[in-house]
Amino acid sequence: MARRRKASSVHGWVVLDKPKGMTSTQAVARVRGLFDAAKAGHAGTLDPLATGVLAVALGEATKTIPFAVDGDKKYRFVARWGEARDTDDADGKPTAWSDKRPTREQILAALPKFIGEIMQVPPAFSAIKVAGERAYDIARGGEMPSLAARPVAIHDACLGDIPDPDHAVFEVECGKGSYIRAWVRDLAQALGTYGHVTELRRLKAGPFSLSAAISLESLEAFRHSPAAFEYLRPIATALDGIPALAVTDPDSVRLRSGNAIVIRAPLFARLIEQQSAGEPGRQIDGQTVYLATAKGEPVALAEIAEGELRPFRVFNFGAGL
Repeated sequence: MARRRKASSVHGWVVLDKPKGMTSTQAVARVRGLFDAAKAGHAGTLDPLATGVLAVALGEATKTIPFAVDGDKKYRFVARWGEARDTDDADGKPTAWSDKRPTREQILAALPKFIGEIMQVPPAFSAIKVAGERAYDIARGGEMPSLAARPVAIHDACLGDIPDPDHAVFEVECGKGSYIRAWVRDLAQALGTYGHVTELRRLKAGPFSLSAAISLESLEAFRHSPAAFEYLRPIATALDGIPALAVTDPDSVRLRSGNAIVIRAPLFARLIEQQSAGEPGRQIDGQTVYLATAKGEPVALAEIAEGELRPFRVFNFGAGL
């Protein structure tokens, strides 16, 4: 019986321009296979209908996924007026109709109520859990799940082109947990009609942008070629905004073993310097710090507590970075 080939020691982020018609899980599996990585994950699901930025973590980069997921997102999308769908997008079944089509002036007048911190009920077809079960599983079973409204942050919303009375193009910047499908549904209701998303493209997710993305087709063309690794971003890419400190080799050994290290004077001075440049007056205790060697090799994520750096997520590498 043939022995299964061991996966490669590949660690980093790939910014994929996800194609339409593919789930995020399918896209991640394809990228993982192309790099022959031991493990993989992604920083924020895109529905099959959506395209654009899907940040794929490989190897030890999967340990930084929670930080990437927390980042803000930016989308460009098309809303279709006059028709509701059970999924709130074009992949669903029509459920209601209206003859009313909003004008540009009416849309612009309604937009301010949908910017800032707003209350939003997630779509019935979403990954939200209801009594331990995914909402989309309940909906596919023929029942509409009861989902509570929750606060989400819409940082900005701009109306673009109106190609015809049935459609309008928007760009929205939003925080974690926001659903563009729900935003369009609710905006349409405020305008006295129905609406759903027909096209959606993610332009940005946390520190990952479309300008750095590569299509799956292009990536697959580099199969078994070193050129593919030019699109492998460092693990630290997902840690934008987190203070970074270099530690000595002996300290890196202790940290990788799960042991805390004392914040010596030089490290403390650098922490104070970074704090002054970022958020003056912020308490140092409780902060998360990214630690690497002087050569830039990731060591750990640690929390500052009582004069120590206490690792809570350690990076362990095999054959290389």
